[in-house]
Amino acid sequence: MLETKDLTKKYEDGLLALDHLNLKVEPGEIFFMFGANGSGKTTAINLILGFIPPTEGTAFVDGVDVVKEPLKSKEFISYVSENVMLYGNFTAYQNLDYFSKLAGKRKIKRTEYAEVMKSVGLQEEAFDMRIKNFSKGMRQKLGIAVAILKDAPNLILDEPTSGLDPKSGQEFMELLLELKEKGKSIFISSHDIFRAKFFADRVGFMLQGKLVMMKTSEELKGEDLNKLYLEYMHELAGTE
Repeated sequence: MLETKDLTKKYEDGLLALDHLNLKVEPGEIFFMFGANGSGKTTAINLILGFIPPTEGTAFVDGVDVVKEPLKSKEFISYVSENVMLYGNFTAYQNLDYFSKLAGKRKIKRTEYAEVMKSVGLQEEAFDMRIKNFSKGMRQKLGIAVAILKDAPNLILDEPTSGLDPKSGQEFMELLLELKEKGKSIFISSHDIFRAKFFADRVGFMLQGKLVMMKTSEELKGEDLNKLYLEYMHELAGTE
């Protein structure tokens, strides 16, 4: 489970990037967070991952306080950024092997690596290709494979379908449903409103550092999520 309690980040220049975020993403739940650039989504992710310290409040990963035990909390979380950082001179196999061993997984067989790469939509001819020759979409798929192999109970994904073609994007979301069925909590920062409509258990809207709206999949039935988001953001922005 991912949880934040009054999680706040205020920078020295006075910018309030995140304002008392209180949120839980339960095991077996897919949560989509929406918001314009600068709304606080990335700040929230960086705080949950322990990349930056909070001004106030804290975050918990499976009950582990990120501020008090930052290294331990990372054992229970996998993160895939929009621009996946991999080793360009390594092949896909070599990257998976390196990052898996870094996560303490030392008994994974080559056939298991191949199965995971197939599951995220990578073609077999890419398995022994150097990453520097990969497209952005291929790098994204391999980054997701790295996260799956770590087998952490919580996933944070930043624009995970960016760079994926429609077929790969659909396959990826179906893969997330499988992970959800295994009890993973999945936090997605995204602009992909179309897929959220079909796959999210809950969605949240961020505006100027605040979580200003939360709706469940049941509450969204019959709603035009794109229209709702635009209207909600426009109305709230007009009150600032």
